[in-house]
Amino acid sequence: MQANKEVKKLYYSIGEVSEITGLKQYVLRYWESEFSQLNPSKNSAGNRNYRNTDIDLISEIKELLYDRRFTIKGAKQHLKDKGKQSSSPISHDQVKTIKEKVIKLTAADLKTLKRIKTGLEDLLQLVDNLK
Repeated sequence: MQANKEVKKLYYSIGEVSEITGLKQYVLRYWESEFSQLNPSKNSAGNRNYRNTDIDLISEIKELLYDRRFTIKGAKQHLKDKGKQSSSPISHDQVKTIKEKVIKLTAADLKTLKRIKTGLEDLLQLVDNLK
């Protein structure tokens, strides 16, 4: 299997992830100890449950280490910097404010369109009267 294969399950065992990514299970366990972002949940038996986001992260780490020849330290820093660049989550109040602004814009646009429609109807009436 390839890492870019479309995955359809919610959780994957370490064996399945090993097969999907082409990495040995011990490598996956080692990376968990090195990369804090890679932290699969564990079931009641202690088995790892990887999600699609975990598999994406593993694929990214694999690319950094194997393809782009980063050191582990360099890959950690790259992922850390990438995390800083991503936008911070917006608060509920910010979402509410943005939503209100969109509604106001939409209402204003609707009023403008209604005025244009009325104007066009008036023009059409004038043209019909000229005939």
